[in-house]
Amino acid sequence: MAPRLLIAVAMFFMAAAPAQADLVQLNWAHGGDRLVRAAGGTELAPELRIWRVPSYAVADLRRAGVVRVSHTERFIPTLATELRQATDPLVPQQWWRVAIGANTVDSPGPGRPVTVVDSGLDLSHPEFASRPNTTALNRQTVDELDEDHGTEVSSVIGAPNNGVGIVGVYPDAVLRVWDASPFGFLSEGAAIQGIYQAARLGPGVINLSFGGEDDDPLLDDAIRFAFREGSLIVAAAGNDGSTGSPPNYPAFYPHALTVAATNEDNRVAAFSSISQTIDLAAPGVHIPVAEPLSQDPSGYISASGTSFASPLVAGAAAWVWTVRPDLDNTQLFELMRRSATDIAAPGFDSASGYGLLNIPKALQFRTPKQDPQEPNEQPREIEAHGLFPSGTAPLTTPARPAASINARVDRSEDPLDLYRIWAPAERTLRAHITGTVTVQLLERANRVHALASGKRGVAAYRNLGKGRYLYVKVRPATRLAEYQLRITAARK
Repeated sequence: MAPRLLIAVAMFFMAAAPAQADLVQLNWAHGGDRLVRAAGGTELAPELRIWRVPSYAVADLRRAGVVRVSHTERFIPTLATELRQATDPLVPQQWWRVAIGANTVDSPGPGRPVTVVDSGLDLSHPEFASRPNTTALNRQTVDELDEDHGTEVSSVIGAPNNGVGIVGVYPDAVLRVWDASPFGFLSEGAAIQGIYQAARLGPGVINLSFGGEDDDPLLDDAIRFAFREGSLIVAAAGNDGSTGSPPNYPAFYPHALTVAATNEDNRVAAFSSISQTIDLAAPGVHIPVAEPLSQDPSGYISASGTSFASPLVAGAAAWVWTVRPDLDNTQLFELMRRSATDIAAPGFDSASGYGLLNIPKALQFRTPKQDPQEPNEQPREIEAHGLFPSGTAPLTTPARPAASINARVDRSEDPLDLYRIWAPAERTLRAHITGTVTVQLLERANRVHALASGKRGVAAYRNLGKGRYLYVKVRPATRLAEYQLRITAARK
C-alpha cells in the first residue's frame, strides 16, 4: 500500500487543478492520521478529523479502514446576483439603514467578533486599510474575478464611519476574515477550515454568504461544531426564488440562522429562495458595497443577493451580543428571530421567516430561555468520542436517578432533542413532559422501535434487566415548542 500512496502524493502535487483533492473524515475508532499524512493529506479541522487528501490515495485509505466519509472537494458559489454599475459611495444611498432601524440607535464599540468566511478581503481598500480591529486569519487574495465577494460582504458588516464611502451595519465591529478561495473560487474544504478556525477562537458570529444544492455532511459537522463551541452561524438563504427554490446548503442545515432578502418596499425580493428553513429577512437589493480596487477603481458598486442580507443580520447580531453579553448563542439565535418585524401573514412564513430584522427591537427584546446541550439531534453528538470528543453528560446516572431540563425544539432548526438517561434495574423509568411535543424512550443500540411513547405527557418503561443507559427523544408537535422534561425512577 505504501508505494501506491507515494505515487498518489506525487500525482497530486503535479496536478494543476484543485479537483485532484477529496475531503475525508476519519473514523474515530482508528488512528489513521499517520497514513493520511503520509498520503499527502492536509488537516483542515483536527477535532472533526477532516482532511484534504489527494484523490488517488482515498481508495487505499478506505481499504485500511480509516475513512468514515469522503467525497471530491467541490467549489461553492457565492449568493450575489449580477452586479450593478459603479455608484457614488454615499450613506444616503444605504436605504437599508432606515429599513432595519440602524439609523435610530448608536452602535457600540468593539465587542463580540464577526468572522466572514468568504473570498479574500482587499486590505488596501480605503474602508479597511487603517481600520482597527480587523484581522486576517489567513492570507487574503482578491486577484481573480470572483474574489471580490469577501470585500463586499465585509463592508456591509464593518465599513467604518470614517468619512469615506459607506458605513457598515456595525462599523466598530471586531472583524475577522478567512479567505476560503485558495484557487480563485470558494471551496468546501477551505470554508470548513474557516468555520472551524473561527469557532476555535471563541464565541462569535460567523457569516456564510455562499451555498449550493449539494448536501455536504462535513460542512454540516463544521457548523454543528461551531454551534457547540458557542458561536452563532448566519447563512444566506439563496437566490433561487424564481427557479423553484431548490435546497441550499449551508442555509438548510439546523442551527444556521438563515436570512432571506428584502427590497426597498420591505417585501421579499423575487430572487430570494423560499423554504421552511428561513428564519428572518434583511435588505438585499441595491446594496452599496465596497469593491476591491483591482476590480473597480472607484472602490464601490451596488449589488443584490441574499449574500448581503446575511451580513446585515450577522453584524446586527454581533452588535446585540456586544450590548447584551450575558446571552448565549441559543438565546441570541432565538432573539434575532422573535424580535423581527412581521412583514407577511402573522407568524412564520417560508419567504420571510419570522419577519424583517429590527435592531432597536432586538436590543430591547425580552431574553429567551437557554436551549442547553445543543446540538443534540444525533447519538454521535451526545456520546463521547463521536462528533464531539466529550459528548454531553447524561441527564440521569446510577448516582442521580432523577433530573429535569427545560429546552425547546424547532421543526427546521432543531428537529429533535436526544438525551441519555439511566434505567435502573427492576425500576419503572418515567419521562414526564410538558409542552406541545412528543416523547419516546429508545434503546441505544436499536432506535427504530420505541420502548415507550408519551401518553398524557408521560412515557413509562419497566426495566426488568440490568441497569443500563437509554435515550429519551423529544420532537415538536408544532413548528416551535418549549418544554420541560422530568425523569424519575421508582419501584412501581
